[in-house]
Amino acid sequence: MDTPVITSISNATGVIALNRPRALNSLNPEMVEIIAEALESWRDDDTVEQVLIHAPERGFCAGGDVRAAREAVLEGKSDEADQFFAGEYRLNNLLAEYPKPFAALADGVIMGGGQGISMHGSHRIVTENAFASMPEMAIGYITDVGMSYALQAITGKATGRFLALTGYRLKAEDMLHTGLATHVVDSPDIEALTRQSFDDVLADARTTAIDPPIARVAEDIEAVFRYGSWEEIDKALRSHDNQEFVELVDELIAGASKASLVATAELLAVNAERNLSEALDNELRLGSFMIRQPDFAEGVRAVLVDKTKDASFGDPLPASEYRQYLR
Repeated sequence: MDTPVITSISNATGVIALNRPRALNSLNPEMVEIIAEALESWRDDDTVEQVLIHAPERGFCAGGDVRAAREAVLEGKSDEADQFFAGEYRLNNLLAEYPKPFAALADGVIMGGGQGISMHGSHRIVTENAFASMPEMAIGYITDVGMSYALQAITGKATGRFLALTGYRLKAEDMLHTGLATHVVDSPDIEALTRQSFDDVLADARTTAIDPPIARVAEDIEAVFRYGSWEEIDKALRSHDNQEFVELVDELIAGASKASLVATAELLAVNAERNLSEALDNELRLGSFMIRQPDFAEGVRAVLVDKTKDASFGDPLPASEYRQYLR
């Protein structure tokens, strides 16, 4: 089927299958609309008791279609990009407030917008092959899809800031350890998840992590990323006594836009004290400003268009310039 999202009802389960494998199931406006419409139609449908989202091919979801957003900005149609992000964020909030069990089964890549359609649900199921990150710093953008709130609410403020600002790639064990995943399974079993309640199917699934890599640097993360501004975080990093950790962070942020780091740190500090809906509103306001800055077009070019990873970013504005968009 050519449709980028296939929706169906199997037994008492509403099933959402992402079907854009050549783009690693990156979300475009049509996909967001199809998912939202399905959720709304099933909300009060008594024949649907739970909802499952998965991707049959090539990983789960590599993010939102920021290449299209970049093209819109370059063509002087920034409002179209704003509309896409606004629709995506409404979907994130809809998932978080959904009255029925919502499970995401993720195998492979879960990045950016992929986390937005999986991490706000009641059951966050990953396979051993799953990996996740929020890589927005490398494209001149901000941590969004509600993750500027959820990362901190689920994993704790310091760890959430570390994940948001560095784009650290979480393995399945890391996700389970931090709470970003609720269950790890050996392999996807879509049929079982549609036949029975999620809790019954997952009764024997693993819920305890085994030697998660992120746990080994937990003390370092707390020492450096407990601060609220990028200036403070960077100062703590430069004076940190574990040089191995310093080198790890430096490697992770080597390709980051400094403006994104400064802006996102401000966003995280404010959204740590907000609810999800308020956090999404802040993301939309600040994000609307960020996509109109040169770093966004340059970052998306370097990472996703030319794939040269040679972005030439400008200097950041003062932190107060970004904070003015936050409520």
